[in-house]
Amino acid sequence: MSGRRKFLKSAITSAATWMLLPSLFEDVSLADTTDVNGAIGLRFTSDSMSAELSGDAPEFTAWSIDGLGKGRRGPNIVNAKSSTSGFRSASFPSNGSLRVEYRSAMAEKDAVPEWTVEFTSKRIVLTSEWSPGFESVPMSFHFVLPQVHSTLLGVFRRNNLVALPALLHFPDQGSVRIVANVPNLGLTYQSTWHQPNATLMLPGASFEHKRVVYTLDVTAVYPDLPGIADDVRFDAFRRNWLNILQMNPGYAGLANNTASTSCAFCYYEFSDIAALTPPLAEALTALDLVRVTLDRILAGGTAYGLPMPGNFPTASADTFPSLLIAAGNCSRAAGNDEWLASNYEGIRGWGESMMATDTDGNGLFKYSISGNSGIWPNGFPMVRPSNWWDTIGFGHEDAYGNALAYRSLRDLAAMAAKLNKTSDASRYRAAAEKLRRAYYACFYNPTTGVLGGWRSADGQLHDYYFLWVNGIAIHYGLVTKPQANAIMDRLLAKMKDVGYDKFNMGLPGNLITVALKDYVHKAPDGHFGGGVLPDNSDGFQNYENGGATGCFAFFTLAALYDLGRREEADRILFAMLDEYDKAGFEGRDAKGRSNDWRRWNGTPMGYEGFLVDNYYTLLAVAVRQNGTAWHGDFLASSAT
Repeated sequence: MSGRRKFLKSAITSAATWMLLPSLFEDVSLADTTDVNGAIGLRFTSDSMSAELSGDAPEFTAWSIDGLGKGRRGPNIVNAKSSTSGFRSASFPSNGSLRVEYRSAMAEKDAVPEWTVEFTSKRIVLTSEWSPGFESVPMSFHFVLPQVHSTLLGVFRRNNLVALPALLHFPDQGSVRIVANVPNLGLTYQSTWHQPNATLMLPGASFEHKRVVYTLDVTAVYPDLPGIADDVRFDAFRRNWLNILQMNPGYAGLANNTASTSCAFCYYEFSDIAALTPPLAEALTALDLVRVTLDRILAGGTAYGLPMPGNFPTASADTFPSLLIAAGNCSRAAGNDEWLASNYEGIRGWGESMMATDTDGNGLFKYSISGNSGIWPNGFPMVRPSNWWDTIGFGHEDAYGNALAYRSLRDLAAMAAKLNKTSDASRYRAAAEKLRRAYYACFYNPTTGVLGGWRSADGQLHDYYFLWVNGIAIHYGLVTKPQANAIMDRLLAKMKDVGYDKFNMGLPGNLITVALKDYVHKAPDGHFGGGVLPDNSDGFQNYENGGATGCFAFFTLAALYDLGRREEADRILFAMLDEYDKAGFEGRDAKGRSNDWRRWNGTPMGYEGFLVDNYYTLLAVAVRQNGTAWHGDFLASSAT
């Protein structure tokens, strides 16, 4: 996925940046304090939040929340240096609440406050009132993304303003729901990539709207799964369920994170989480965010994974399946027949484009790059291989891409049937069944006893003990239960043999090194997994070449739970939940390398700082607690 850096530079416009200044909270309820500028500030603390206000500007200089109301203190969310001044403040603490009033320094002492901020245990009320002769300033929040990768979840209008209600989400902390008393208000939301930051501005009162009231409620949004309510082991699940949903305002859609690129082959992950998510706010669902992200592609927008010079000559093998699965979730879980009917031809076009790649009629879909060993030149890749793991030489018949394609065909058939397009529905069901019959014979390696990653155009099977490839095939029902158990026995034995047991860091994508002849990103420093030795052992455990990550660990866990191997799955899952509780899959070390990928000794080897795919694994909690029923009709035949 290192190719996303190159894609990102050309796809995102920058906003102004600001200094990053950390702030920690003391455990006090109400106090006067002094902010970093020397101005008198104000602080409020409860079990659900800590907040610090500037004394000379209507602005938060520090903020932290606990969506579970357990008094947990996380890193500061916002910039601690005020960018606005020229106000005077007055505070009124009372019985566990706090009211702060801001007036322009030029206004009369008893003038109507331009902004009033009121705190109670779980709620902040921001009130702006218009006065003749004074132009209201917005209430601004400057988010320090390297400390907390904040995001605003909401629907963008055509004027690039975010409609209300909306939801702020703070990984490892929880969420804040925002509503207003005035309809059709829009919020300004921007981010910048090169020095990752984001800003949110709430407009003040005006002549048209003389009193504007915003209500911000601290909450945690997650599915109500059986058996987790009183189990503290799932606190990380509750606080972080929404972590995978990050809106980049540059795309007005879902992305790797607030300040990173949007990858079309990730949309199915977003939609699987969104399909289980309760409403974010009144008239706002997580699937609305998926839908508007798909609308952008349907309207001709681009994203990483779609054809683009220097990246993918044709759509990656997992892009059209991902788009189809996401559309299926929007249609099925949201019950949005009108959206489906309006967009069916575009959605169908994705399916037809995918099916057209089965050039020899064997039922398996193919990528335009051969995947043959030795085809990848030294240095930075000029083209990318066939799937999400874009530093490994997947090509031609891709086991992961075809597993996704199988699920997507069944979703496409269901969408066609919903619109009474019986001929289409029959065609796509037949294609899915043909793929299923061909899958095991193509990708099973009798030498290792597991499924290989891809079969290249020269007929060779490329097998590096890919955990996630085998996991998705098991979870999606592409192998029988006896075959699945035998495969899982081999994988777990191999994992023990190579000595990997640091499950808090997630799982390696592959258990043995990918030979240099099959590796795409041959960077001289080996950071992205490409070494110098022919067997590439000097690149092993770096980034996608066997690095430990939360990304795609879901499929191994789901397969184990599907097979009734709960003890083996729990050993991995609860170690990861403990790491999620420590925000262990995000952040950077002194060298700037991030924890989204790590060597087996814990050395960070990632680059995003916060990569949403790490949090798809939280879906394994739903599989554990509910079984496979959460996937509806699709998984009815899983692991049989």
